[in-house]
Amino acid sequence: MQAKLHPPPAPTQPRPKARPIAPATRSRGALGVYVHIPFCASTCDFCAFYQEAPRREDLDRYLDGIERELALAGPHRAADTIFWGGGTPSALPARDLERLGRTLLDHLGAPPREWTVEMAPSSVKADKLEVLRDLGVNRVSLGVQSFSPDTLAGLGRRHSPAQVYAAIDAIRAAGLDNLNLDLIFSVPGQTQAAWLVDLAEAVRLAPAHLSTYCLTFEEDTALWLKLSKGQVRPDIQVDAALYEATWDFLEAARYRQYEISNYSRPGGECAHNLDTWAMQEWVGLGPAAASQFQGKRYANPADLERWLKGITAGKMDRVDEVALTPSLLATDALVFGLRLNCGVNLALLAKRFPAFDFPALDLLWTELVEDGLLEKSGGVIRLTRAGRLVADRVGVKILEDVENL
Repeated sequence: MQAKLHPPPAPTQPRPKARPIAPATRSRGALGVYVHIPFCASTCDFCAFYQEAPRREDLDRYLDGIERELALAGPHRAADTIFWGGGTPSALPARDLERLGRTLLDHLGAPPREWTVEMAPSSVKADKLEVLRDLGVNRVSLGVQSFSPDTLAGLGRRHSPAQVYAAIDAIRAAGLDNLNLDLIFSVPGQTQAAWLVDLAEAVRLAPAHLSTYCLTFEEDTALWLKLSKGQVRPDIQVDAALYEATWDFLEAARYRQYEISNYSRPGGECAHNLDTWAMQEWVGLGPAAASQFQGKRYANPADLERWLKGITAGKMDRVDEVALTPSLLATDALVFGLRLNCGVNLALLAKRFPAFDFPALDLLWTELVEDGLLEKSGGVIRLTRAGRLVADRVGVKILEDVENL
């Protein structure tokens, strides 16, 4: 569940570690490549991402489509990061993973400094890991969600805790030790004590990175249906308490929070997501993948047939296309930058977007400081602990004020 909007050395060599850098200070020109692999053997109760059953014919057509899409609209420069998300990338057999990876390398020229692949515990296999490692993949994001059978059942997950442990052992045995574990909290029936047990077990396993997400009820999901029938009820007070318990627990365990839902050991931050939040460029490949590239933001249709039809015709079928104006980029850099614990350096951001009227937002910053949601020091603004609990509300306020400029 990494952010989906966006060169390691050979596997036998030491791998460089990403450094935490504020969005406004990261170098311009970074390019990410996001590949959406929309195949899942089953649909989890909470998942609203576009997906298809992994039929052999569709897998072949998808891989053909990626090759054509790269030829039509792929970037003509090396990528800094690659992220494979889904769906379930690890649902592909090893030979398909290799074909997809070789297709990217043939086009991009070399592996990036960070290459992440999302994997589900039940589909982690030694032959797949060997292929990924040899391609240059150096980061794995494992969709654990919970170590509790009851919580996994409440999420509609099809794997068991035993499969989680086996997957982690196999990933590390393959030499892919830059590991992220995805966890979900505020699951119906889950107590705070049960959530802290999940966190403690995750910390015991000592991954480089942890992502913890509060369960959301997305339309057209099994959980949304339960919500509409009154079978489950969200509670924002419970959500807030679990957020704060998570922050305190992981800080004590020496996992540094660098974004509202993301924590790492030193050097373990996800470079792909940092570049995305910094409003750098990324190219999305595959149905439902989004791009921010060459002055435009757009998405591919969330439909395998429609996506393939456009590619076969030699013209990309794009949806929700908008021009990337300085105002749009500056606003989004503020909204996403404030989700980071390091905050936003307004002077550096103003240098990057000189056409944007940053002083016009000074009154907003003052109001947020007075409300206890923001702190401002030396030209850097950061959300307070209270502000991080309502980050989405702060983001909406920024968007509203920018619209009124």
